[in-house]
This record gives sequence, structure tokens and C-alpha cells, in this order.
Amino acid sequence: MNRDQKAAVIEEVAGQLREARAVYAVDYRGTSVPQAADLRTRLREADTRFRVVKNTLTERAADDAGAEALKQYLEGPTALVFVNGDAAVAAKALADFRRASGLLEFKGGWMDGEVLTADQVDAIARLPSRDVLYGRLVGMVA
Repeated sequence: MNRDQKAAVIEEVAGQLREARAVYAVDYRGTSVPQAADLRTRLREADTRFRVVKNTLTERAADDAGAEALKQYLEGPTALVFVNGDAAVAAKALADFRRASGLLEFKGGWMDGEVLTADQVDAIARLPSRDVLYGRLVGMVA
């Protein structure tokens, strides 16, 4: 990858960091290509993107996007999950994949400018989706 290509990747990842409602960092070790394709399909339904980028390029993108807090999770094989939809649905899809495959460990994340630990991402995965919460609220009001 030449310098121009690296600059383009940094700019693209920085843009995704700025636009995302949440970003989860996961360790994808052991995930096969077909498994990753299946996970990407599940996440696409949740308006989420799974992306593997070199850690050094991601660090530069995090600096550009003001997401320096993510840099602490960029050790070893790391994939970033850019959530543009419901953060709970995306975390649930990751947790379901992890349960089924035994792979994909949460490292942490970033949401609304705040750092998330792996335990907090797990807690988000256990939350009901936004639609379910709205339904409960309407039920309580009725």
C-alpha cells in the first residue's frame, strides 16, 4: 500500500468514526473468511459495518476524528464495528456470533465520546432493542 492509499484509508476510517453512533473494538482471531462474511451480513441488517484496518492506520484515523480513547484497544488483531443504527442490536449480533462460534472477544468501544469497557459492551448486548423499549413504553402508557 503506497502513501496515497494509506492516506485515503485514514481519511475514510476517520469519517466512519465521526459518523458512527458507537464503535466497538473486537479481537477477530480465528475467524474464517466465511464466518466474517456471515457476520458482516448480520451486521449490515443492523446498519453496522465490520472492518479490519491496520492498527497504525486506525490510530492515525482516531487522532483525526477526535477518538483518541479508542487507541488503547488497538493491540493485536483488532476489527472495528461502526454502528450507525441501534447500538444494542449491533452488540447483540456480535454477542450471538460469539456464542455460536466461540470467537470474537470484545475489547471495548466508544459511544458518544465516552470509552466503553468490554463489560459495558456486553451489557449493551443484553439490552432490548430500541423498538422493544418503545413498545414497552407505549404499553405502560396505554
